[in-house]
Amino acid sequence: MPSNTASLAEESVTVSAPQNTNIRWFVCALLFAATTINYMDRQIFSLIEPLLHGVPFMGWDKLADNLHQPVFDNNFGNVIICFQVAYGAGFLFAGRMIDKLGTKVGYALAIGMWAVASLSHSVVTTVAGFCIARIFLGIGESGNFPAAIKATSEWFPTEERAKAVGIFNSGSNVSSIIAPALVAFVTAKWAWSATQWGWRAAFITSGSMGLLWLIIWIVFPYNRLRRGSTQTQANLEADFADETNGHSVPYSVLLRRPGLYAFSIGKALTDGVWWFYLFYLPQFLNRNYGLKLLDAYWYLVAVYGLSSIGSVVGGWLSGYLINRGFTVDAGRKIAMLICALLVIPVIFVPHFGDLFPHNAWPATMLIALAASAHQGWSANLLSTPGDLFPSSTVSTVVGVGGAAGALGGAAFTWIVKRNLSLHSLLVFSMAAGAYIVSLALFQLLVPKLGARSKGPALPQAI
Repeated sequence: MPSNTASLAEESVTVSAPQNTNIRWFVCALLFAATTINYMDRQIFSLIEPLLHGVPFMGWDKLADNLHQPVFDNNFGNVIICFQVAYGAGFLFAGRMIDKLGTKVGYALAIGMWAVASLSHSVVTTVAGFCIARIFLGIGESGNFPAAIKATSEWFPTEERAKAVGIFNSGSNVSSIIAPALVAFVTAKWAWSATQWGWRAAFITSGSMGLLWLIIWIVFPYNRLRRGSTQTQANLEADFADETNGHSVPYSVLLRRPGLYAFSIGKALTDGVWWFYLFYLPQFLNRNYGLKLLDAYWYLVAVYGLSSIGSVVGGWLSGYLINRGFTVDAGRKIAMLICALLVIPVIFVPHFGDLFPHNAWPATMLIALAASAHQGWSANLLSTPGDLFPSSTVSTVVGVGGAAGALGGAAFTWIVKRNLSLHSLLVFSMAAGAYIVSLALFQLLVPKLGARSKGPALPQAI
């Protein structure tokens, strides 16, 4: 049956909805599309950076060279910081809001806000306007993962949940392949006035995609077709029942649960590593192998493409183990251990510049392996809130973990900024070891999660 602790916004869920229906994969496709749009919206500002050189209010000095643009660099950096701060802080509020309003309404509000915010970039005329638009974009986009993870806990049985997370989370990689081509195409259409309208057209395009997704989401009968609770969720609801009184689990209760800290620490220690790969890979290829962005495109595609595969395979692996009789605890943690071990070879990347000074592929493929393993790790880590908490509070937990991940990412970026040039081995050593340390702490805090599966013959997963 559906959760007795479900939010009031979701009381209309149909208790007789089929437990194994292919509609759940349509939901997964919607989550994938939303995640792809989410990452495209945040990437566009960086992709249009060359076009902003001709925008007067951004402060580009035409008399100075590219390396001496203090006003432009300060303005550009401030706009990025506004997004990062709003995105990190937004997690704390977005998760709770989605738990109270329900996935259907909460997700609609989140993507509605970030779609409108994306469109609003096209009409700004000042740096402050960009900052305001990025703040609202960050707040709206912070609702994507809390809502998507909650949706997987409501639609997918335990053994399929990590695979579903891996599939929709791969949208973060696909966007990195699509966004540059889309921006190039749109701005080329406005080439006659690229500095005036080309960059604005890019935001109009991405924002319109968000609104199109929103229409499909509103029309889709989410609550009417949603499956009932799995046995794992039913057990978790019973465990929390005395402390919820039919509503979301209060923070005072969550803060006493070690699972909240295990998930948050996992995000804090590893999210920054992922952003390191994404933000610094173009710089790494340029400074070590002399590759400009256009020359490095296929190297980047290799990293993002393999990361998408790793996301799906890593999620599939834990489900495969659970279906073969492993406990949920063993299935998740074995998959996470394998991913953590596959990251370790990235420690050798700093040496490859000497071993292969004119060939960037060996170092790129090691980074691709590490990034792929990270995505497999994330598919399983992001599934653990559904193994530890009832669906009525999953978004809140994911929100807290997301905020921890943003804080950890900022800390790791600070380390990278100070050490990558002179002490690159230190940076890559930290990246290589973060997952093993995270898993050890997770095991210490949560020695066992989930319940034992009774095999694939059951119509309903445990």
